[in-house]
Amino acid sequence: MKKQILAATAVLAFLMSCTKSTTKIEKVENPDGTTTTTTVTETHSGLVDTAKVDKAKSDVKNTLDKTGDKIDETAKKTKENLNEVGKDIKQGAKETGKDVKEAAAKGAEKLEEGAKKLKEDLKK
Repeated sequence: MKKQILAATAVLAFLMSCTKSTTKIEKVENPDGTTTTTTVTETHSGLVDTAKVDKAKSDVKNTLDKTGDKIDETAKKTKENLNEVGKDIKQGAKETGKDVKEAAAKGAEKLEEGAKKLKEDLKK
């Protein structure tokens, strides 16, 4: 247990020693002639640069947004193409149906003619 507490203390001391603190004093002269002084204190850990993390988050978000837009556009185009293919299939099915009906009618006519000829031949 003592070793764990000592290790945690050592890690904490290391992290504290890696912290940087920056103080900036900004003076702004106002239009009315007065001066405003602002003190800004920034504390940075040497381990993590939050500006880089924020930039990386922003880059990832932008990339994901662009990718999502591309996926949406592709899905939209695919849907349009599938609708066109469906229309073509319907048209082809109609034409095929007409062809089949015509072929069946011609076949029926030939059968009727053949039946008539056979009937005549049998009468002879």
